[in-house]
Amino acid sequence: PPATGSSSGIVGAGGNTGAVCFGLGFRQLASTKSAFTLMGCSILGSSLLTFLVMIKGHRSLLGGEDSEAIKSAWQRSGQTLTAPDDKDGFDDTA
Repeated sequence: PPATGSSSGIVGAGGNTGAVCFGLGFRQLASTKSAFTLMGCSILGSSLLTFLVMIKGHRSLLGGEDSEAIKSAWQRSGQTLTAPDDKDGFDDTA
């Protein structure tokens, strides 16, 4: 994807921002139960919003169809991961 670095930065910053916000929630709210409730509701709300994410050329969680370029790239890869055999020449006697 063309914006891998930007996406990684946003996700990384979101993790730090969430940690600070929830830390302040635990510090400022009257009870720990309230802070956990706030954190749980925030997580549930953000997870429900993922159904609305749509990436151009790809199908979404709710339906749609991949573009022809994506389908051909997926079929072209066709490789699966395999476990190494004993014949691979690894010296595991150490």
